[in-house]
Amino acid sequence: MNDLRNKKIIVTGASGGIGNSIIKKLSENNAEILASGTKVEKLEELKSQFNNVKTLKFDISQSDQIEEFIENASEELGGNIDCLVNNAGVTEDNLAIRMSLNEWKKVIDINLTSTFLLSKFAIKKMLKKKNGKIINITSVVGHTGNLGQSNYSASKAGLVAMSKTLAIEYAKKNININCISPGFIKTAMTDKIDEKFKEIIISKIPSARLGEPEDIANAVLFLASNQSNYINGGTLHVNGGMYMA
Repeated sequence: MNDLRNKKIIVTGASGGIGNSIIKKLSENNAEILASGTKVEKLEELKSQFNNVKTLKFDISQSDQIEEFIENASEELGGNIDCLVNNAGVTEDNLAIRMSLNEWKKVIDINLTSTFLLSKFAIKKMLKKKNGKIINITSVVGHTGNLGQSNYSASKAGLVAMSKTLAIEYAKKNININCISPGFIKTAMTDKIDEKFKEIIISKIPSARLGEPEDIANAVLFLASNQSNYINGGTLHVNGGMYMA
């Protein structure tokens, strides 16, 4: 049973499709949640839907304010953090020879550096009670690469390596750091993909369909629960068989 009663969980990128599904799943399983994102109206919707959800607007690109954000989020949750779900991220797609340095840096800075800082300051909180979990949402393209996404692929591959290192450093303190690597998931982003290109993508997926946001939420629920206590430094691939580690 994945009951998260009394578990205090921060979720970044909560105002997107996958983030919304994660919040719903954690809420249904009795977690106390601090949902963070950049879209105030979406955050307010979450707050009105679920009694156990608090919200805090924050843009993780503001790296110099991340320590303060973790402090504020912790206070909203009563001073503790049991789990951090790093779901926020961005894309700036372009072929390598056309990619500007700003496009490269923006994606690396937000997806990798800001996630490192969020993890760093959350770990400091978790060390005080010698317990905690961090779940980093990566991507299948961090393992396979993808046309026009050298920056995004590098940032997501970096998250995997970073998570393994953090797991080695803090496993003895009873802190688990794992990744979830989604394949192609039905979101507002994939809805915009040309149907012919979508058919090509689906043809490469053994399950012959796109994933649902709930598929990722189910994986988050498992890794946030006590059922996953002996899993550390791992990556859970949720991609319909598109990539098999």
